[in-house]
Amino acid sequence: MPRSTNPLVISRVVGDVLEPFTSCVGMRIVYEGNTEVVNCSELKPSQIIHQPRVDVGGDDLRTLYTLILVDPDAPSPGDPNMREYLHWMVTNIPATTGTTYGEEIVAYENPRPIVGIHRLVFVLFRQLGRQTIYAPGWRQSFNTRDFAEFYNLGSPVAAVFFNCKRENSPSGSGSSRRR
Repeated sequence: MPRSTNPLVISRVVGDVLEPFTSCVGMRIVYEGNTEVVNCSELKPSQIIHQPRVDVGGDDLRTLYTLILVDPDAPSPGDPNMREYLHWMVTNIPATTGTTYGEEIVAYENPRPIVGIHRLVFVLFRQLGRQTIYAPGWRQSFNTRDFAEFYNLGSPVAAVFFNCKRENSPSGSGSSRRR
């Protein structure tokens, strides 16, 4: 997809979270109520309370993947001083399966933005093989690029994001108590 029309580039996910990459593995993300995540979709916090079903493409069960979910806009898009906030991490996901077949390293924490519109980014990496990946000491200030480099994951093979803002807040305004 040309960069000028790629929603990951237009939304600055490429730049704020990821370097440019070529998507080469299918990934389908569905929240409760059969709500599928596609780039630029808007989901309410009440729609994303429970972890989604994530199906990973590929063609060889011996190929393993790592999935992360981050919020580069925490605690607010105007002052993202907790960029990136890690909401979920699952490793050793076999190709053609989903996250239920992987190892949950960081439990799903449902995003609850208070201020502004937040981009929630799912990123999928191909692993070189089965590996041990440790949970970071904290969720805030996670860095997807550093994480991928430390674990030798290379460039992402898929990514998708959605937008989310505080419920009952059409303008996205509110207090800045939390991410």
